[in-house]
Amino acid sequence: MRVLMVCLGNICRSPIAEGILRHKAAAQGLDIQTDSAGTAAYHVGEAPDSRMILIANKNGIDISDLSARQFTKADYQNFDLIYAMDQSNYDNMIRLAISDEDRQKVRLILNEANPGSNAEVPDPYYGGDQGFQHVIDLLDVAVDKVIERIQVNG
Repeated sequence: MRVLMVCLGNICRSPIAEGILRHKAAAQGLDIQTDSAGTAAYHVGEAPDSRMILIANKNGIDISDLSARQFTKADYQNFDLIYAMDQSNYDNMIRLAISDEDRQKVRLILNEANPGSNAEVPDPYYGGDQGFQHVIDLLDVAVDKVIERIQVNG
């Protein structure tokens, strides 16, 4: 299974979502390939936000090896599930989709934990450390549900 996490700049939310999934999959011995991307090219080639790296480490997750890249149409062929962190990024990816099959791969990640809520992972970029921890807490629960989905549906 190949899973892509997507936010705007690929330096806060999607890298930690990737890191949490990568960490949990490895701990459970699951074969899940992970990646993350941003719908904008603001930070291509950059490491995740230093605050997210620090808070992630405090939660036992290492994302320091990741670097930002931009989401492309090719991602539809390269991934089985594509998770958006918020509605704006979801809409941007849906606009790039070529087929219904592409569109069906894109989901709001917090709908995994709270189906139909269309809740968004808040962008912690302009806030303090508590915002980064809140993002990790939200994604920790959602990623458990992503793993359950993968285990049930293969």
